[in-house]
Amino acid sequence: MKLLIKNGRVVDPGNGIDAIMDVFVAAGKIVGMGAAPAGFHANREINAKDLVVCPGLVDLSARLREPGFEYKATLESEMEAAVAGGITSLACSPDTDPPLDEPGLVEMLKHRARSLNQAHVYPIGALTQGLQGERLTEMAELRDAGCVAFGQSDMPLTNARVMMHAMQYASTFGFGVWLRPQDASLADGGVAHDGEVATRLGLPAVSVCAETVALSNIILMARETGAAVHLCRISSAEGVAMVRAARLQGLPVTCDVTANHIHLSEMDIGFFDSNCHLVPPLRGLSDRNALRAGLLDGTIDAICSDHTPVDDDAKLLPFGEAEAGATGLELLLPLTLKWAMEMKIPLAAAVARITVEPARILGIDAGHLSPGTAADLCIFDPDQYWKVEAAALKSQGKNTPFLGMELQGRVKYTLVNGNIVHQG
Repeated sequence: MKLLIKNGRVVDPGNGIDAIMDVFVAAGKIVGMGAAPAGFHANREINAKDLVVCPGLVDLSARLREPGFEYKATLESEMEAAVAGGITSLACSPDTDPPLDEPGLVEMLKHRARSLNQAHVYPIGALTQGLQGERLTEMAELRDAGCVAFGQSDMPLTNARVMMHAMQYASTFGFGVWLRPQDASLADGGVAHDGEVATRLGLPAVSVCAETVALSNIILMARETGAAVHLCRISSAEGVAMVRAARLQGLPVTCDVTANHIHLSEMDIGFFDSNCHLVPPLRGLSDRNALRAGLLDGTIDAICSDHTPVDDDAKLLPFGEAEAGATGLELLLPLTLKWAMEMKIPLAAAVARITVEPARILGIDAGHLSPGTAADLCIFDPDQYWKVEAAALKSQGKNTPFLGMELQGRVKYTLVNGNIVHQG
């Protein structure tokens, strides 16, 4: 099919484009921008007047819940949610049941995802067998099966020797190591930030030290081994400062932050709102402001959804007993736009944090609109408001701290390989 997307505001940070122009798609690829290629005759047109046309969004952290947790969500429901949110490429965590530590499991997941013909799925393989933190997986075989990097998700890696061996091996073969910095012993049993809210509500706390101690170990080992390390879901001002210092030293370290953490703080827990029970916990206002500033100055590379659908039975419990996590695929775009408007930064700079920058971290050819590349696009109305309600979400998980809020920015079309996979 030949498709003409006309009169849209094309925002492509990877190529420095922000202009009103037409986009031409044929055989699943972008074949031209601005002027029509010779002999191009469209089978279909999309009038994108007053809409933004940008690369399909790239999400660095999504739990698709398959295999093993289909009662929380299915691949079908979450892939539908992804394209409804304008996401065309996503990295899925290895904490499935069983974990993604065998090539056959990875190949099965990739096959299932391809059969749905929606977003591209890039599995993060388990760094250790069973995510137990004891023995390394066969990373080379997992890479051949389709894994783009290796991590532990939220499972602790307490053995420093195992972490060192993992980084040495990854450095030798050019594999990325993804780690969420949290010292398991310091965080043990904690459910909220160690601040005034946790004290007032009597909730077990997680100190910032749990993040910074782990960060220190990871950064020191990255310096020793030369491994490319991605730090997942930074949550504190001190953590941002440590990452900034590591990058100034030239270490190959990248990091992301969740869309929840750049807007919310411990104060949003209110009276035990279990939708605000997240990992890492929502921290103080000064931490939230430091995360926003870190995104602005480039210390933090990307914003992720940290999509974690949870069933109602596990969420409708007292705060400390409720399962942590929030749905986020459909909120990644509007929450990023909200951050950009509040920080008064250009739209292109915000779009870069959810397109070209996460694609660079993943090491995939995505997040830009260069002619000849796959036509993965998001077309959205930047001015349309919509209310976050359970019925409005495609994800099987309806758990989010933003329920009831009005957000600005609504996806109208999502294209994957030139096919319209979502039309809102």
